[in-house]
Amino acid sequence: MIEVLTIVFPALLVLLTAYLLIDKLLRNEEKRRKFEFSMKNQSIITPIRLRAYERLVLLLERTSPSWLILNVAKPHMTNMELQTQLLASIRQEFNHNLSQQIYVSKEAWLFVRTAQESLLRLVNTCSASCNPADSATVLAEMLIQVFSESEQTPTEMALEKLKNEVKQYFQ
Repeated sequence: MIEVLTIVFPALLVLLTAYLLIDKLLRNEEKRRKFEFSMKNQSIITPIRLRAYERLVLLLERTSPSWLILNVAKPHMTNMELQTQLLASIRQEFNHNLSQQIYVSKEAWLFVRTAQESLLRLVNTCSASCNPADSATVLAEMLIQVFSESEQTPTEMALEKLKNEVKQYFQ
C-alpha cells in the first residue's frame, strides 16, 4: 500500500501542477486574443468615431442662425417663407446626421438633440412675433439678435461637449 502511495502521490502532484500550468497558459492566451481583438477593433472604430464627431460639429455649425440665414434667405422672401425654409433646413441637416448617435455618448447626443430642438423653438418663437407677410429680413434680424444675446446657447454647449469628449477619448 505504501509503495502505491509513493508512486500515486508524486504522479498526482505532477498531474495537478501540469493542469494548473496549462490552465494558466490557456487563460493568458485567451486574454492576449481578446486584447488583440480589441486593439484591432479600436483601430477600425477610432476613425469612424472621429468622423462622427466631425459631422456633428458640422451639423451644429450649419444650423447656427447666422449660417442658416445666409444660405436659406432669398430676396423678396416673406417671414413665413423664411420660417418654413429654416425649419426644413434644420430638420434636414439633423435627419441627415441621425446615424452619428451610434458613435458618440448618450450625453453628447442629448446635447446635440437639445440644440436642434431649441433652435426650432427659437425660429418658431421669433416667427410668431413677426407679421407673416413682412420681409424676411425682420425675422432674420430678430433671430440673429436673440441668438447672439444668449450667454451660452445650447449649440455652444453641444459643441463644447463634443470637443471635450474627443479630448477625453485621446487622453
